[in-house]
Amino acid sequence: MLIRDSLSAVDACRWSTRSIPHAPYVTLLPWISHYGCHYVIHGDDITSDGSGEDCYRFVKKAGRFLVVKRTPGISTTDLVGRMLLCTRTHFIGSLSNFLSGNEGHGSPEERSNAGMEMSQRIKDYASDETGLQPGALVCSWNEPNLSRQSSSAAIPGSCEILVDGVHPQPGQRLVYVDGGFDLFSSGHIEFLRQVVKAEEALGRRTGWYDDPSVHLRRTNGEGNDYGPAYLVAGVHDDHVINHWKGVNYPIMNILERGLCVLQCRYINCVVFSAPFTPSKTYLNNLPFGTPHAVYHGPTAFMPLTYDPYAPAKDLGLYREIGSHDFQHVNAGEIVQRILRSRQLYEERQKKKGEKGAGEEAVRRREQMEKDAAALGKERAANR
Repeated sequence: MLIRDSLSAVDACRWSTRSIPHAPYVTLLPWISHYGCHYVIHGDDITSDGSGEDCYRFVKKAGRFLVVKRTPGISTTDLVGRMLLCTRTHFIGSLSNFLSGNEGHGSPEERSNAGMEMSQRIKDYASDETGLQPGALVCSWNEPNLSRQSSSAAIPGSCEILVDGVHPQPGQRLVYVDGGFDLFSSGHIEFLRQVVKAEEALGRRTGWYDDPSVHLRRTNGEGNDYGPAYLVAGVHDDHVINHWKGVNYPIMNILERGLCVLQCRYINCVVFSAPFTPSKTYLNNLPFGTPHAVYHGPTAFMPLTYDPYAPAKDLGLYREIGSHDFQHVNAGEIVQRILRSRQLYEERQKKKGEKGAGEEAVRRREQMEKDAAALGKERAANR
């Protein structure tokens, strides 16, 4: 990631307060004191500088270092390995089966434990900015698999609440977005931020921020105010994304992608297994009812043979976010960055004593990307 991509990610995290660019790799006491930080907190994994010394030795010596258990999950090395080796073993066929222990790797007991651990992690990620109270609401959409990647608008489904959270407040507009959100990046984050900005601009035009309105909300809400929009994000299943993008996309499975979306401060609700086409039936059966608007942004990475937002347009709900500074940053762009930097990855693997991807694996990835691009052009031509 580039520095501006990193800053975008930190600023959008529900549990961060402020991002500081160009921080030294070895944390120094004057640096943290300058920004009023009492402690430095890091996971329980070892971090060393180029000389093999502890990056936090100075703050540790001063008694200003706290250790927390590292968040379980995938690492950067895992993701790069998936990109270069084109593996699909990370895919999840059915979210409900995975969470109930009926899908996954290992024995029945191991699958059951993995499902329970992931259910708890979803709950943890759904907490508010304090990490202690309920925050985002989490749902799962259940319907026949075929309709999740088709243009059908007639197949019924239902929304199951996985984690209850904060519901829309009086006067808030219900806003819907959806996507793959693979390798959740500055491109996704900026799109979500622009959706919030668009709703805030509408709120200013309609008196949301006028003093009487603010006073009324704070009086009824025990002194707390809230924004004009309640943002619901639908996340597509792995097989849906792979149907359209090919190769071994998504690089992250639905749970990994969903957690990335869930930690974003712009999101109020996440719907796992959202259909690729937000049909009228689906939109009408979302939690809290039909949304006031369905937003979409500039997309060049996924060639389509039909317009998945036709139902939203028919209902007069469709809104479009224009171009922005990060619109080129998507999973495909990130994969290309990694391919260009493969040598650094290989050297890193050698230092760890692990096997790299190799020239043949990279050539296979490049060829698969070309084949997927050709298929996309063919689909577009036949649209």
